[in-house]
Amino acid sequence: MNILITGGAGFIGSSLSKSLLKANHEVSIIDHFSTSYHVERKLEQVEQIKKIGPVAIHEFDLLDEEKTIAHFNEHSYDAVIHLAALPGVQPSLTDPHAYIDQDIKVTVNVLRAAGISGVSQVLFSSSSSVYGDQDGPVSESIANGKVKSPYAAAKAGAESFCHAYQSLYGFKLTILRFFTVYGPWGRPDMAIPLFLTKLLNGEPIHIYGRHQSRDFTYIDDIVNGISLALNQTKQSEIYNLGSGKPVRLENLIRLLMNYFPDANVVDETFRAGDVRHTWSNIEKAKKDLGYVPEIGFEEGLRRTVEWAKNYHD
Repeated sequence: MNILITGGAGFIGSSLSKSLLKANHEVSIIDHFSTSYHVERKLEQVEQIKKIGPVAIHEFDLLDEEKTIAHFNEHSYDAVIHLAALPGVQPSLTDPHAYIDQDIKVTVNVLRAAGISGVSQVLFSSSSSVYGDQDGPVSESIANGKVKSPYAAAKAGAESFCHAYQSLYGFKLTILRFFTVYGPWGRPDMAIPLFLTKLLNGEPIHIYGRHQSRDFTYIDDIVNGISLALNQTKQSEIYNLGSGKPVRLENLIRLLMNYFPDANVVDETFRAGDVRHTWSNIEKAKKDLGYVPEIGFEEGLRRTVEWAKNYHD
């Protein structure tokens, strides 16, 4: 299968690219190497992909509608996995228009280009943030639009555009809602990579409410879920991809203390825009896709700490 991955130089995209190459798919990447996190890291991730197999790298901003449509028309993609997005809840509070550009307008450009060029399948990476602050476990049908941040609103809005363009062009649409992905090469601004960087540098870590919990999901399980979704047979469907086993942040701290016994933890007040808990109901993905998370949190954290220590050195 000839597959395009937007945002393919990022954390999830680079891991997915390597997996799909190993499965003998033809892989292309569009990424504009934005400074939302270190460009050097993305370039390293591209080099890791190239070690697995040949990959076509196209560097441009998908916000350019004309160029996006022209690119899709020049290539015959069987499937598009749209991962490109501006991430992060807290930055969206101060610069919401950037999220409208990169998370909504870019998605519309990709959907239109896919439809015009005859792509048969589109997979869209959404987020657990579309559920707002609901008690879990949350199933796909209960997203009610009552989100907590501009980032979440952008993801929810992009989902609506996915449905609109699926109706217009008839491609197979799969929306995947990811729950707090972590692991080696994790995005540096997310909690676990951020904590590890600070701990390795002997700096304090700041916790904005120990009683929060997150459905941490190991990167290999997410990649497996995306790969399984490529083979789903329904015309338009939404799936949660999580571990289904939320972890309290105070338990995360306790586990980190096993590796960093001298850690200095600073408690801060809860932040606007954040949700207190995430917890995925993954029964639908299990039933339809055969998705079963395999990496437990303690093992996933061990692998991530080991990678971070080696990378830091």
